[in-house]
Amino acid sequence: MTEFWLISAPGEKTCQQTWDQMMAATTHNNNLSTNHKFNIPDLKVGTLDVLVGLSDELAKFDSFVESVVKKVAQYMADVLEDSRDKVQENLLANGVDLVTYITRFQWDMAKYPIKQSLKNISEIITKQVTQIDNDLKSRASAYNNLKGNLQNLERKNAGSLLTRSLADIVKKEDFVLDSEYLITLIVVVPKTAYADWQKTYETLAEMVVPRSTHLLFEDNDSGLFSVTLFMKAIDDFKHKARENKFTVREFQYNEEEMKADKEEMTRLSTDKKKQFGPLVRWLKVNFSEAFIAWIHIKALRVFVESVLRYGLPVNFQAMLLQPSKKTMKRLREVLNDLYKHLDSSAAAIIDSVMDIPGLDLSQQEYYPYVYYKINCNVLDFKM
Repeated sequence: MTEFWLISAPGEKTCQQTWDQMMAATTHNNNLSTNHKFNIPDLKVGTLDVLVGLSDELAKFDSFVESVVKKVAQYMADVLEDSRDKVQENLLANGVDLVTYITRFQWDMAKYPIKQSLKNISEIITKQVTQIDNDLKSRASAYNNLKGNLQNLERKNAGSLLTRSLADIVKKEDFVLDSEYLITLIVVVPKTAYADWQKTYETLAEMVVPRSTHLLFEDNDSGLFSVTLFMKAIDDFKHKARENKFTVREFQYNEEEMKADKEEMTRLSTDKKKQFGPLVRWLKVNFSEAFIAWIHIKALRVFVESVLRYGLPVNFQAMLLQPSKKTMKRLREVLNDLYKHLDSSAAAIIDSVMDIPGLDLSQQEYYPYVYYKINCNVLDFKM
């Protein structure tokens, strides 16, 4: 399970006592979750008005920062293409895996100085993550254009003989070039019709040069034949060829164009390789930055909500619970029993819906205690 419940409850005589009570209720007797203390430093409280306004703002920031974390992770998976199994090892926060980072969370004093007001800290975080979001858009756009152009060229060089580029297939000596009267055409013939082609190509129009056809290339379905004829017979020949299920390719041998195509493919391929390493490094660094920012936003939310709910002086214990899928429902019940005295109205709502079959309690986001969910599964696909 990569889901964590970040909760807080007011300090009893001491915060340690709050922790001990929660541990006794959730692990000592029944092993419902793995728990960790979640350390939040002494932040500046500010006025009640500011806290109320900040509570709403932080909810929006939380969603925004989470979306950026997921975008960076998803784009990392897209860039790694065939090495998607390597994605997880690149999605680290401060050099450790996400679960380790969350369970050992320490506030980053250098990035987010606690002498600043809560509002300033939240603005520092959102400004930083907005910058990551904007940079991701421009980097992804540049890399995707490059990748798209390369894929288009690769598609041209693959596919059936009816559509693919012939640059790698035909050679100069396959053509009659610079002739005033003669031209070499390229014809796609189904494999099942090779015999028909050999029998009939000289008679498809007047002025076809006898014995001028050569098989240049074949794939699973068709062969590519050259045939030489007088220019004035082109239209007749194409018409008759179509009737016989032979396809004349619109193709003129142009060495410079073909060379330019090959060079473009080499250039794009080299550019993509050059950009790949720095882009993956940027994604690793900025995934870490965005994820760290996100957990700091969660810490801010717990702090603000705990002060609003439990009052001053600041006295609460933040705790991180990791339930298993099987124990979620029971854990929720135990926590509600433990903390229902904190808010009787929330407890009453929960009691009334507890017994309704099919109701997903995770939708009931309000509990007698402060609660936020953190889901570390930041990718849309399963590894």
